[in-house]
Amino acid sequence: MRIGKFGESNRLSIDTIRHYMDIGLIVPEKRGGQYFFDERCQGDLDLILEFKGMGLSLLEIKTILLYRNLAQYTPYEEDAFFQALFTDKYNKLNQDIKELTDTRDRLKRKLDELSKKIPATSTFLGIDLSVLSILRCRKCGEKLDLQDGRITKNQVVEGNLGCPCGGEYVIDSGILIVGEPDEPAQTPQLQPFFAKYFQMTDPIYLENLYHGLHWAKRKMISVELQGKVLLELGSGYGFFLRNVYQELPEDSVYIAVDRDLDLLRFLKGILERTGLKRRILFICSDFLDIPVGPHSVDMLIDHAGSSNYGFEHKEFLLKEVDDLIKKEGYLLGSYIAFKNFSKRSKIEPQYRHNFNAVRIKENIERLDYIPIDEKTSHYMDKGGEFENFFVDGEEVFSYSFMGKR
Repeated sequence: MRIGKFGESNRLSIDTIRHYMDIGLIVPEKRGGQYFFDERCQGDLDLILEFKGMGLSLLEIKTILLYRNLAQYTPYEEDAFFQALFTDKYNKLNQDIKELTDTRDRLKRKLDELSKKIPATSTFLGIDLSVLSILRCRKCGEKLDLQDGRITKNQVVEGNLGCPCGGEYVIDSGILIVGEPDEPAQTPQLQPFFAKYFQMTDPIYLENLYHGLHWAKRKMISVELQGKVLLELGSGYGFFLRNVYQELPEDSVYIAVDRDLDLLRFLKGILERTGLKRRILFICSDFLDIPVGPHSVDMLIDHAGSSNYGFEHKEFLLKEVDDLIKKEGYLLGSYIAFKNFSKRSKIEPQYRHNFNAVRIKENIERLDYIPIDEKTSHYMDKGGEFENFFVDGEEVFSYSFMGKR
């Protein structure tokens, strides 16, 4: 019979039959470009299906069929051969079952431990009253005063900040909002987002991200941060802040700025569930409208801000916010750089200088930062669904910088 009929009578697809043919498990007769399957083929297929049902791999089955067909065993020899083979397989399966059972039991014990854990007591992160002293109106530069609000445990939960020029800033659920937030996007739940991010992002890209975060964390905690003010531009989902949150001194102030209010709420909720209390000032604003007084910031953290800003602006972001940083302040930054640009590049020509490593270094040098340490990642030619700012044929890398004026 032909391949279609042979597959149909055995309830197997033609692709499966062809695969068995390709690896030599079934050897039909070929006549005039057509394959014909006889009783020998059916007998071989019956053995294949029987052995597969006993847990043997196709390679093991092929070996059995070769020995059987080439050696032409007597019935006694064949029985002895199969008995020895199946005894080995039986013992191996028993060992696998034991190992899988042990693994299952360990997993069950861990699940039981996790289910019995008492959830950490969450804490609310509002705007600490002590932080109000560094806030200034971006229009007139005057101090912002709390005009009305709800205060819990020395933290502003809801309220309004005002200044002599009439400017007004809203505090909503412990987040300071400047102007109109970006159009809200649907913020994913914690576990699904990060699970999808790791699944949909290239492993080499993830590895470089991890090494960069680890490097930056070591550099940050090498500095005396007691009582210091830190400002992060573009906190996003909080990859950096979540890594360093536990290391922050309780009396330092960490300002997390993002234009997406939903992302700030998402990150704030994550940190609150840790149960750890740190002074975090969440500000939803444009990077050029951060209501912080001149020369108030001891360390500027630029993990993604300048690069994201550079996709749509010609100016180097750090120059635009330089008035916020103390004259002896630190810079801890990480910047996306392109090794080359494709003709199909997603980066518009007028913005490409923002992704040139030499230009980035020159811009940092013009701001009088003296390097303490620098790091360049490996080249990456794949990103993923969430890191899709470069196309096939382009290679990117990250340039990390730690410096002080």
